[in-house]
Amino acid sequence: MLVKIAAAAAAIVLMTSSAFAQTAATAPAPKADVAKASKAPAAKPSKAPVARTAKSLDCSKQADAKGLHGKPRKSFMSHCKKA
Repeated sequence: MLVKIAAAAAAIVLMTSSAFAQTAATAPAPKADVAKASKAPAAKPSKAPVARTAKSLDCSKQADAKGLHGKPRKSFMSHCKKA
């Protein structure tokens, strides 16, 4: 019985030792780069406008005329494009 307990304890120690292993420390960024990064605003990548079909534009105008927003608009647009 003691042998089984000792074997289980040894297995637990061996399995959990990798969980507590330390990783290599990363080098801190130079202060000059940190100062530049904090002063400059984050540049947002510009997205190219999506080409819309004539049917999509027509359906969108109809949805605007009906005053649809959110899920009802999405549902209307889906049905309108399929028709």
